[in-house]
This record gives sequence, C-alpha cells and structure tokens, in this order.
Amino acid sequence: MRTPSFWYQKFSPFGWLLAPLGWLYGGIGKFLRRRITAQKISIPVICVGNITLGGAGKTPVVNELAQRLQSQGVKVHILSRGYGGTELGPFYVDPKKHSAAQVGDEPLLLAEIAPTWVAANKVRGALSAQAAGAQMLILDDGLQNLALYKDISLLVMDGQHALGNGQIFPAGPLRENLSDALRRVDAVVWIGGGTPPAKITQSGKLMLRAKTETTCDHHLKARAVFAFCGLGLPQKFFNSLQAQGAVLLGTRSFADHHPYTVADIESLLKEAGRLSALPVTTAKDAARIPAEFLSHLTVCDLRLIWEDEKPLEALLKTLTTGIS
Repeated sequence: MRTPSFWYQKFSPFGWLLAPLGWLYGGIGKFLRRRITAQKISIPVICVGNITLGGAGKTPVVNELAQRLQSQGVKVHILSRGYGGTELGPFYVDPKKHSAAQVGDEPLLLAEIAPTWVAANKVRGALSAQAAGAQMLILDDGLQNLALYKDISLLVMDGQHALGNGQIFPAGPLRENLSDALRRVDAVVWIGGGTPPAKITQSGKLMLRAKTETTCDHHLKARAVFAFCGLGLPQKFFNSLQAQGAVLLGTRSFADHHPYTVADIESLLKEAGRLSALPVTTAKDAARIPAEFLSHLTVCDLRLIWEDEKPLEALLKTLTTGIS
C-alpha cells in the first residue's frame, strides 16, 4: 500500500474522521495480545520490530545484528514473516533459487547475510531454525506477535518521521499505542536525527542511537539520477541520494513491496533515458525486479552505523555468554 500523506500531518480531517477505526483497531489488537501466552524455545530470541507501518529501518538493524553476532562466532538465523510472498512456511530461504513472489523481498536480502526462514507461525519457524542448528534467532518484525517468547526486544524508530500524526491505523501509521509497546521492549533504536518523544526519554528504556548510510554500486556525486522505489517512506531514499551529492532529475514512487512488471521497468528505463540520467533504486526493490533488467540499474543499499556500540554490546552479551 502507498503511505497516505495525512499520516504525517498533525491536523488532517482524514485523520480525525478515521480516528474511531484506529481506536477499534488498537483495542482489538491489545485485547488479543493479552490473551496470548508466549512459548519459550531453548535458544535466545532477539526481536527487532516497530510500531509504524513501514519505513522505520528494521532491515538494516537486523542485517547489522546478524553480522555482528556472526563475527563473534554465533550461529545466528533470521526469522521473517515473508510479507508479499506466498510461502507460509516454515520455509528455508535460498536467494539463488527463490523469488520475492515466493518469500518476500526482505527475506531474500536477509538470506544473503545469514540463514533465513519465513513462517506465518513464529513458534514453528523458530523451532525449525533451532533444529537446523541455530544458536540464536533474530525475529524480524515480530513486536506485535506475542506467540514466541523474546529474550530481548528492540523498538526501531525513524528519527525524521517518528510517530507521524500519532494515531493508530487507518487514521495514522501506528500499529499500537507507544506506551503499550514500550512496556514490552528492552531498548529503543533511534535512527537519524530528531528528538525522541518524551514518553521514550522518560521511560527509562535503553536508547541506542544510529544512522544509516546509503551505499551504491557507483559513486553518485554530481551524477544526474532518476530514482525510483517502492518503500513505506520513499522520500527517505530520495533524500539519501541527494545527501550523497546526486542530482535528482526525476523520481517515481510505488506502493511498498510493489511487484515490478517488465512494463514497469521498461517505462522507468525509458524515462531515465529521456532525462539522460542514471536509473537508481534500492536493494529491496531490486529483489522484486526481473533479473534481466538489473544490469541496467544502479542499486543502493543501507548500512547502519551505531553512535555508541558499547551499550549494544553489553545488551547482546547477556545472551551470547556461554555460546560457543
């Protein structure tokens, strides 16, 4: 779905009109979560989640954690719900064999970093990873799913957009109330600038600050660029290219997880040619683009950089001690 602009407008008639539906959505979610008893497995589980619909930056956090744990000798697996794919799982993702249509775009990217599973049933997926030799599990986007016990839960938030208009879907971008989420997490990962809401700073939760850095196939400084993407917050990608010095001659945004067709890509390449500009997109989008077109595109990825790694290392150490 495309992110409605009114989600990030404090005073919008659409937000107020849809507010009762947001209260209902939030109330039902809260009621259901209270009725669930989490099942604990025998390996540690780290949950990386958010409370907004798309765009917070979970995937770079999952990537960084997986690589960090692997560098410490931990056999870490990743579990995703596989949004946009048809596989219900538990299903082991092979990026050389499977497509975004099967497993979703994010699992394909994650599988390049560490063994990755998709599963609608989180407990079954976790048990499959454990049986396959995982010593630790990173649960991607599982903060609102309480079926699986989490040893550590991280709430990821984008510093620029934060809570948007502060209302719950469909009136705003929130999946649940911030106060409810804070009670279930161990730390907040704040990505980018901006000032965290008072509820976070006064919650006593560990604050882990980070920024993302865009890395591309080619240097883009002073290059004429035509950028396109299908993300929750497409403007973040366009802004990141400009921050690198790219000259944006045109942009095109699609709904998050948009499945690109041959006609889509041919149209985008034609537009880039008309502008005499380099066609640029994200790694997440590239996972949904027909392979024969990838050589014609410049693909950019996101790298996470922690402001201070020590608090994170101390938190992870509570789980990695004794793992060999």
